[in-house]
Amino acid sequence: DYELCEEWGHLYPIPREDLINLHREHLLHLLEMGDMEKALQLLQRIEDPGICLAISEQSLDQHPSLAASHFLADYLTAHFYTNLTTARRNEIQALYIGSKVLLTLPELSRVNYFHLSSRPLLMLEQLLMNMKVDWVAVAVQTLHHLLAEQEIGFTVEDIDNLLSKYAEKALNFPFALEEKRS
Repeated sequence: DYELCEEWGHLYPIPREDLINLHREHLLHLLEMGDMEKALQLLQRIEDPGICLAISEQSLDQHPSLAASHFLADYLTAHFYTNLTTARRNEIQALYIGSKVLLTLPELSRVNYFHLSSRPLLMLEQLLMNMKVDWVAVAVQTLHHLLAEQEIGFTVEDIDNLLSKYAEKALNFPFALEEKRS
């Protein structure tokens, strides 16, 4: 049905907003079906870069699945980096990095941290608070690798400070140990 509507759009003029809505819904449908290749082809078929940017941003703002969010954040960063404001760019890069960290977690646990996908540092802190040390190790390794490539509002030092803070708390005993004497 989406493709039929797209063909009609080539034959008859469709208002810009309706065209954006049509393509956004089609894109979200393809992404939810897991067909990233067709989603990419759809975006490449759109001739007007302004419409393509609007579709991509609106789709991302719909908070689709993890894989779809990751795809859209990657696409926006790769194709429209200079068209985005600094704040929006940082937001999209944080979502990209957060989704990348989420993908390192066991599949059944991702849903528990999905709401933090746009805040990777907070996700790391939540993992530390939940004592998921093995997951934290993989997440930190992923973050170190990704932060070397791009800048998003926090640094490797922020991660190190967070880890130090929780390491200190882990060693802080709220009571004094007493020896038993016989």
